[in-house]
Amino acid sequence: MSEKQLLDVNDMKRALTRMTYEILERNHGTDNLAIVGIKTRGEVLAQWIQGRLYELEGVEVPLGVLDIRGYRDDQDGVRDIKISKDASDIEFDVNNKHVFIVDDVLMTGRTIRSAMDALIDYGRPSKVSLVTLIDRGHRELPIRPDIVGKNIPTNINESVHVYVPSIDDKTGAFLSQ
Repeated sequence: MSEKQLLDVNDMKRALTRMTYEILERNHGTDNLAIVGIKTRGEVLAQWIQGRLYELEGVEVPLGVLDIRGYRDDQDGVRDIKISKDASDIEFDVNNKHVFIVDDVLMTGRTIRSAMDALIDYGRPSKVSLVTLIDRGHRELPIRPDIVGKNIPTNINESVHVYVPSIDDKTGAFLSQ
């Protein structure tokens, strides 16, 4: 299986910085703003965005993590398994917040649908926006990102992988066939 690099570490940093500015613009600052990353790599990207928001605005924006395994509808048997809310980590009130859900790669939209279901278990945000590093197309649901790092048109048989330093031995986004 051959891999083609789509983003290197510097490309990722630039994309995430631009995405952070877009979050600030869409939210008109940091008031009532919260960032929630989808386990596992969305969580790491959300942490990076939260850190960048602090550098830019001097405000520690609430950060949460969603484990969406118990909300999946596209993996046999997974929805029958009760994943406790303890697997997620949201220690702030989501009510009336503009919550930005962060994920690494958007394809069918099913992960995001699951994330929205999981988020609503915590309350009713005033608004939910989607931030994704890579949008590769192939939607099965009417879900679109509000903020995208890079659009990568792909074939359905290709895979896009995002690697982050705290989890993987390399950093970047790669396309494999």
